[in-house]
Amino acid sequence: MDVTRQPDGGWIEVVVGSMFSGKSEELIRRLRRAQIARQRVQIFKPAIDVRFASDHIVSHSEMRIPSEQVETARELLEKVHPKTEVVGIDEGQFFDAELPAVCNRLADLGKRVIVAGLDQDYLGKPFEPMPQLLAIAEYITKTLAICMVCGAPANHTQRLVASGDRVLLGATGTYEARCRRCFDPSLAQPAGDSPTP
Repeated sequence: MDVTRQPDGGWIEVVVGSMFSGKSEELIRRLRRAQIARQRVQIFKPAIDVRFASDHIVSHSEMRIPSEQVETARELLEKVHPKTEVVGIDEGQFFDAELPAVCNRLADLGKRVIVAGLDQDYLGKPFEPMPQLLAIAEYITKTLAICMVCGAPANHTQRLVASGDRVLLGATGTYEARCRRCFDPSLAQPAGDSPTP
């Protein structure tokens, strides 16, 4: 993020994109820079995300940073220490609808809040609560992956297994990055279902 003057007090940064686009890597990079600057940092992830480690945020490229698991946005707010300067949150799409209000509260308390997450679900629809966070964030970074079919910039997460569940944890073999042209949400629909318009 190339910003010459930061706002006074706290603010919200959101890093969004498809799977395999480097969101967690960017989050980890920003948090490490804050730690190097000796800022007080706390890092959180949703309890549902145990794919790589329960006590670390881990990127697909195996970058990692220690984190705490929380069940809800409210629990996250309660765990932030008064002296914390930077709050990192991964997999924002797995949090409840209270996450934007919690991030606003933390920013109002003077904290830098950095949230990474998917902006679209496997059907290409906005993945709440990320759209609400995008609306209130001071800084937004959109990351793109590379389409696994044609090599174009990829903005979509293609689910490769049939399931109607909105949340289906997985990584390689379950999902891949796709561009607009190669993305086909119908591939993930169970037999007899069709994506809603």
